[in-house]
Amino acid sequence: MGTRTKTLYDTDFVEWTAHTAELLRSGRTGEVDMEHLVEEIEDLGKSERSAVLSQVARMLMHLVKERIQPERSGASWRTSIANAQIEIVFKLEDSPSLRRYLEEKLERAWLIAVKTAILETNLPRARHSEIPEKCPYTLDELLEGIPEPR
Repeated sequence: MGTRTKTLYDTDFVEWTAHTAELLRSGRTGEVDMEHLVEEIEDLGKSERSAVLSQVARMLMHLVKERIQPERSGASWRTSIANAQIEIVFKLEDSPSLRRYLEEKLERAWLIAVKTAILETNLPRARHSEIPEKCPYTLDELLEGIPEPR
C-alpha cells in the first residue's frame, strides 16, 4: 500500500475515493489501501441498513401518532408515511436482503417510533397503554399499502 493512499484517506476522503477507484480500474490492486477500502464497503452496508430502518421507524411513528391523536391526522402525516414507504420499496428493489434485516428489526423500529411519538405528542403516561407493546403490523402490511390504524 502506498503512503500516498494512506495519507489521502486521513486528509482528503473524496480524493482518496477517486484515487482508489483509479487504482482499481487500472488493476493496480497492490497499491490500494485495502484496510480502509474494506471498512468503507462495510460502512456502506451499515448505512443502507440504517437508512431503511429509519424510514420504517418514521412510518411507524406517524402510524402511532394517528392512533393516539386521530383528530390531528392529516395530509402531512399520510404523506410522510407514503414517502417512507416509497423509499423503503426502492431500497428493497436495489437490495432485497434488506427485507430480512427489516423483519428482524421491526420490533426495534416500533419501540423507537413509540418513544418518538410519545415525545412529540406529549402523551400523558395514563394513555401510554393505548399503544400496543408489540408492533401491530407486519413488514408486508407496511409495504403493501398504507396501513389503517388498528
